[in-house]
Amino acid sequence: MAKKGTPALVVQSKVKDLVKKSKMKCSSDVIDAMSRLIQTTIAKGVERAKANGRKTLRGADL
Repeated sequence: MAKKGTPALVVQSKVKDLVKKSKMKCSSDVIDAMSRLIQTTIAKGVERAKANGRKTLRGADL
């Protein structure tokens, strides 16, 4: 579960379903870790887009 003030950026049930398909269990901290990874990835992508003079984030920026 995401901490107060930190938005959950992934659908927990979907992540758990995907992990379960691999015959694994999902620790409770996985969702928070994934949300932090997404936030970091977006921040880096935004900086790259700005550095290239764009105001649109593209897949290539990530």
